[in-house]
Amino acid sequence: MDLKSRIRRIPEFKGVIFWDITPLLKDKVAFRECVTKMADHYREKEIDVIVSNEARGFIFGSALAFELGVGFVPIRKKGKLPSQTVALTYEKEYEADTIEIHKDSIEPGQKVLLIDDLLATGGTIKANIELVEKLGGEIVGVGFLIELCYLQGRKTIGDKCEVFSLLSCKTTDG
Repeated sequence: MDLKSRIRRIPEFKGVIFWDITPLLKDKVAFRECVTKMADHYREKEIDVIVSNEARGFIFGSALAFELGVGFVPIRKKGKLPSQTVALTYEKEYEADTIEIHKDSIEPGQKVLLIDDLLATGGTIKANIELVEKLGGEIVGVGFLIELCYLQGRKTIGDKCEVFSLLSCKTTDG
């Protein structure tokens, strides 16, 4: 199945090309294939919990957690979590953002897989890594539905952990 054809590109959305995954999500066969293929990549890895950033990361992170039989922890925008949190402010492609995670959501030494829908410049996932590490979690990998290789997000992440992308785009055209 050509999964890339189910991702719509919207030019000049907040100054960037926006990769809209909603057509893929509404296609039950394409969505299932994405989750299954991503899960297959991680089935043999030791993972205690999957952590994902809101909002689109929740879609794949929670589906993978269910498929792999592990826990799920959300990272939310500032002010959305009801208990004590750890916060981090970082720069995204088109604005600054502050994210938070519950202080008690990751135990020291837990093996954490970070999942998001898209790797662009890497700022969001780098912030996610920093939050998990502040709580003592061990990052076993970061995974994405799609990677925009031309934005070189892997350089921002560095070589601390494995990076997996189900789909990759070398240019803005895909």
